[in-house]
Amino acid sequence: MPNRENGISLADRVTNDAPQALSNAAATFVDSLKINSISEKVRRGRPVVIKRRNVYGEQLADLANLYFRMSGIPIRFWSKAKEWQHWEASCFRMFNGDRFRATTTGTRTVCFDKLPGKSLWEHLNEGTLTRRMLEAAGTELRRAHQFRSDEFDGRWSHGDATATNVIYDRETGRARFIDFEIIHDRSLPAKSRHADDLLVFLLDVIAMASTRQWLPFALSFLNAYGDPVVITELTNHLAAPGGIAWIWWGVRTSFSNPRKVKQRLERIRDVTANLGYYRAFAAKRARTSQRRRASINCQVMSPGTPIPISLARATRDSAKAPSPGIPSKFPTTR
Repeated sequence: MPNRENGISLADRVTNDAPQALSNAAATFVDSLKINSISEKVRRGRPVVIKRRNVYGEQLADLANLYFRMSGIPIRFWSKAKEWQHWEASCFRMFNGDRFRATTTGTRTVCFDKLPGKSLWEHLNEGTLTRRMLEAAGTELRRAHQFRSDEFDGRWSHGDATATNVIYDRETGRARFIDFEIIHDRSLPAKSRHADDLLVFLLDVIAMASTRQWLPFALSFLNAYGDPVVITELTNHLAAPGGIAWIWWGVRTSFSNPRKVKQRLERIRDVTANLGYYRAFAAKRARTSQRRRASINCQVMSPGTPIPISLARATRDSAKAPSPGIPSKFPTTR
């Protein structure tokens, strides 16, 4: 007879508690390997965030990048502190410089104005996430993806577009991206990098949102993003990896139940695959319409006078009708 405590078997307790224990252990391990440390201060009456490269940050970044290469994961940490400082501050200014400032100090520090609001990750965990917030995130990511980057010699991408790195301001309804210490592999085409940004954000929603909310939330984000080329490309990214890449996948999904994540990814894949079909259909229709030429045989007619063909059709239909009060065609139902 199985051991039971308060009506719950030991096996059930292990099954229920193990995923959470694994998640907590992984989170603790990841926190212990922080490449940068973050603190908040007030300078000249302005709240600021201080981001500092840790003493062993460069070695940890190199180690993480080795793992990414071995796993086939197309991202990397900025290893050299000076290069990271420049990228972090310049990206922050590019997207948030309309109201907020970022400066580099010393050889290992970047200082930013603190953005108003809370991260979407906080809202997700507190149960206060709304479709409006997700629409704001999708709109801002689409805007960010339009910027050109010399680093990529093409369109910019984030590389770590998690819900943690999206700050939402309720007063303005604006979402803003932060945290630019990871970058995509430069060899990837823009649409693949952009699709990976979408996936990284969606994984938080897929892993943490409720059964009732996750799909409406995901679709609100994708609809607001609205680029059919990138969303179609996303279809190729919606699969759980194998091998040692699973470790990073686990971190990305907060070590949620793999079966649940897989099922939800399949639902998203159905949506994006259908979008790809309709996009191809629309493109085919556009090409066909371009091949058609307008008729050059015109006939001068007075307003209100039917052309002979339509007049003959109307006369024929009228003759076939059982009575003047009964239409010749059944009404169309929807």
